[in-house]
Formats: sequence, structure tokens, C-alpha cells
Amino acid sequence: MAILTQLVDGVVAQKFEIDSPLSIGRLAQNDIVIDEGAVSSQHAVIECQKNPDFPEVLEFFIRDLGSTNGTQVNGEKVTGLRRLHHQDEIKIAWNSFRFLDEDAINLAKTVHILD
Repeated sequence: MAILTQLVDGVVAQKFEIDSPLSIGRLAQNDIVIDEGAVSSQHAVIECQKNPDFPEVLEFFIRDLGSTNGTQVNGEKVTGLRRLHHQDEIKIAWNSFRFLDEDAINLAKTVHILD
């Protein structure tokens, strides 16, 4: 299960389970609403896709929807579709989130054991 946590001063303020797609923006119709002028009406979306080689494995991606102030992952501006990895830090204007994917942790442990 993948979760997006909203951080305030480095502390988890809210948790959002990711049911693809997960929309983020200022409008009330978004799954995560951030009522702040620096956040666009429809700012970004997190999508889930099956891995083409291992269909039982889900991969998560974030897409900026042409927002005014942009979206960043680990300090890099998102252009197009960007793959998310466990512990990635996402910035939406001045708001911080952390992407957590417990299944990715378990998969990595399994790969390590099989090596």
C-alpha cells in the first residue's frame, strides 16, 4: 500500500492512501485540497500503473498539471511523468509531502534475498 504523508515542520500532519489517480490542488473536487494561493486549481496528480514486466507490481508516478508554481520531487522540477520511489519528498508550492510505498520495501528485501 502506498501512502502520501503531508509534513509540517518535518512532522506528519496527514496521511493519504493512494487510490489511483490521486489529484492535488486548490479546488474542492481534488482528493487533496490545499487552500493556498500558490497552489493551482488542479496542480498535480499521482497515478498508479502496473509494471510491464511484473504486472503484480504497482508503480507510482506524479505529473504536474501545468501549475503556475510547479511540483518538485527531491528538489527537482517535475516535467512530464516522474516515477516515485519510497521516501521521495514532494513539494507542491510550499507544501511538503513524503511518498511511502511499503510494497517497494518488501520487494527490495525479496530481491536482496534472491541474489
